[in-house]
Amino acid sequence: MIVDAHCHLTGGYQKDKDIDGMLNRAKAAGVVGAVAVGTDLDDSKKVLELAENYSNIRASLGVHPHDAKTWNAEAEMGLRVLLKSPLALFVGETGLDWHYDLSPRDLQENAFRAQIRLAIEIGKPLMIHTRSAPDATLAILEEEGASKVGGVIHCFTEDLLFAQRAVSLGFYISFSGILTFPKNSQAIGEAAAWVPEDRILVETDAPFLAPAPHRGKPNEPAFVVHTARRLAELRGCGEKHVHDIACKNLRALTGWDVAQC
Repeated sequence: MIVDAHCHLTGGYQKDKDIDGMLNRAKAAGVVGAVAVGTDLDDSKKVLELAENYSNIRASLGVHPHDAKTWNAEAEMGLRVLLKSPLALFVGETGLDWHYDLSPRDLQENAFRAQIRLAIEIGKPLMIHTRSAPDATLAILEEEGASKVGGVIHCFTEDLLFAQRAVSLGFYISFSGILTFPKNSQAIGEAAAWVPEDRILVETDAPFLAPAPHRGKPNEPAFVVHTARRLAELRGCGEKHVHDIACKNLRALTGWDVAQC
């Protein structure tokens, strides 16, 4: 069995999708659970509702850097209430995206810092998005004391040095379908081979980044097995071993025992 540590199952990303069918396909592939991720306050409400309706889904609730322009006192208060639920395992997806810059960078940083502080206040780990901002992301995590709660660097696309610094801060490294791409960066592969096995997670980031052999199709939790297979190859271990440690690590970080799903 294995768990998808990060996917989007709500909002415009998955409009009119057959969630039951998607989860049944995941179960048939051995994927016993998934962490569904919110990207703003409204989406986080939908994610938590989904987790309340499906025993094998848990929630990560926050404001994505793309939506940082929506961060305000109302969003913070709303998230604070939602995060009281035991089904909410993470704060986020939060972080920096200086590739698309869909929200101004100063607003991204403001929302990022605020959510780190919220995570520390309530004692839940962070779900981190970082793109084209490696040094700034790490600096903010360090400055805000994110090591007090740790969390996940989701959809890892950085290099070995970034992975080492993130692990030293108490973060887990989650690998996505990018690991299976033929033109995948050598640096990502080096990091995948290095990360201590007690800090490894795997994810789909569905509906994005479908792994080989499903590239070009909408991604879904069932496809996380392909990323796990490639990760096993890079690390020279059995595929089942990757499945086992991914479940074990998520439980260590959040307390969620997916074996009970």
